[in-house]
Amino acid sequence: MSTPCEPGAPGTDPGTSAGSGPAAPPGAPFEETPWRRLDPRTLLVHCGWMAAPLGSLALTALATGGRINTEAWITLAAISASFAVLTTLGLIRWARTEFRITIPRRGEGAGGASPTFDVRSGLLTRRLRSVPLHRIRTVDLTATPVHRVLGVTVLRAGTAGSGDGSSELSLEALAVPEAERLRTELLAYADAEAIANDPVVARINWRWLRYAPLTFWVIGGVFVAAGGAYRALDGIGIEAWKLGFVQRAFTEFGASALWLTIPAALVVILALGSVGAVVLYVENWWSYCLEWTDSRTLRVRRGLLTTRAVTIERARLRGVVLREPLLLRAGGGALVRAVAGGLGNREENRKRSGLLPPAPRAEALRVAGGTLRSPFPGSAAPAALTPHPRVALRRRRVRGLLFVVLPGTAVLAGLGAAFTPVLLHCAWIYALLTTALSLWLARDAYRNLGHGLDGPYMVARSGTFSRDTVALQRDAIAAWTFSTSPFTRRAGLVTLTAAVAAGDDGYRIPDLPAADAPGFATTAAPGILEEFLVHPGPAPVPGQQSR
Repeated sequence: MSTPCEPGAPGTDPGTSAGSGPAAPPGAPFEETPWRRLDPRTLLVHCGWMAAPLGSLALTALATGGRINTEAWITLAAISASFAVLTTLGLIRWARTEFRITIPRRGEGAGGASPTFDVRSGLLTRRLRSVPLHRIRTVDLTATPVHRVLGVTVLRAGTAGSGDGSSELSLEALAVPEAERLRTELLAYADAEAIANDPVVARINWRWLRYAPLTFWVIGGVFVAAGGAYRALDGIGIEAWKLGFVQRAFTEFGASALWLTIPAALVVILALGSVGAVVLYVENWWSYCLEWTDSRTLRVRRGLLTTRAVTIERARLRGVVLREPLLLRAGGGALVRAVAGGLGNREENRKRSGLLPPAPRAEALRVAGGTLRSPFPGSAAPAALTPHPRVALRRRRVRGLLFVVLPGTAVLAGLGAAFTPVLLHCAWIYALLTTALSLWLARDAYRNLGHGLDGPYMVARSGTFSRDTVALQRDAIAAWTFSTSPFTRRAGLVTLTAAVAAGDDGYRIPDLPAADAPGFATTAAPGILEEFLVHPGPAPVPGQQSR
């Protein structure tokens, strides 16, 4: 058996030091633990907001040769006043925020009180939140670079029903050893039975770095970074377009042969984007490890500057998504995300549901199976999914021609007729290239459509720019939505959406035959649609006529 990702026996938390182990099982004669405070370095964390305005002032002073105008002095005074006010408020908030784990003695309370996690806080209005430990689903430790420098971290405990983040308990900031001990205590009431198989599902393999550039951000990230730099310069009064070297670069670019400068610019953008993608990959997935800490808790740890440790209770794990963006799929790679409840709102869920970085597809299938504790549905026989009717292919072709080919061709042709015949040639070249590309993408999107049932899972696959295969627990489906439009009704198609209290809240199966969709939904999740279905009556007896 492989060793866990960190020192310590399987099923235990390596961050727990001797003599500070987790709370014992319920029923033991324990006293209520005293209230504990946040780390005093919390006040320094809240001062991090000053970095941006002070940095802007420093850059302004450098750009102007040390001459600071009246507006800058007013800004500095406002920063000083804000610092005094916010520091005072932070000190009061720190002094009035306390937490503890309450474990009643045997026989205390009525009906057998359960252990609770208590947090009391509030600046003007005092608030006490007491959550039973058995309702805590996830405990995450997140540390930004500021937290890392100060040696503290943020602890977030997600509870049942906290999909929108409203029921999440957050403590900022705790010393790292204290946070690890508290995390162990909060999860101590999970089933501690050792798992039979290897608890480590995956570790980082730096050969996967070759998949880092195969994402959209290899190009989009360059423009995002350029936009951020432009906004930062504009905020301190520097107009980037008026800088001498910028104007010279654009002048030389326009004066040179475009058939050479444009490909060279694309090569530079790709090179910069690739370097940036590799850097982000290393920062996000440094020390990555996915493991079962016990039979009911899945944990993923990762991060270089900002560390993250996300735990997912098995009871809240509703499935997994095998995601294959177009470029990554062309390179034979994929990534894996969890479909789980208690991971916060949509944005937090996107950050916390990642189980595997871009990696070989075979590794992604293995990790998806290790997460589900069974082979990933469809991995052995991908063709087992039910294909969709050919009319779905026709719809994708028509949409590509109407929304991509026709508008661009019309605009170029109109401009060519009004200004220069060169654009007329651009129009027919654009039409030819985009028609071929649209037809190819439509064919790929159609081939990716599929759905089916595999034991306890419903499987749905769709998409071309990002082909997603979701394996969803059938008993987790709470409702069905049937969506149509005038065009899909005419084609006899319907989009079926499975509503789940986890992940993205709903997972679509586009362009199903309208006649087959109710039967598939009823088979996949019995007990939801039966009362709405109209069953044909018994066949009439020959010779009888209705009167």
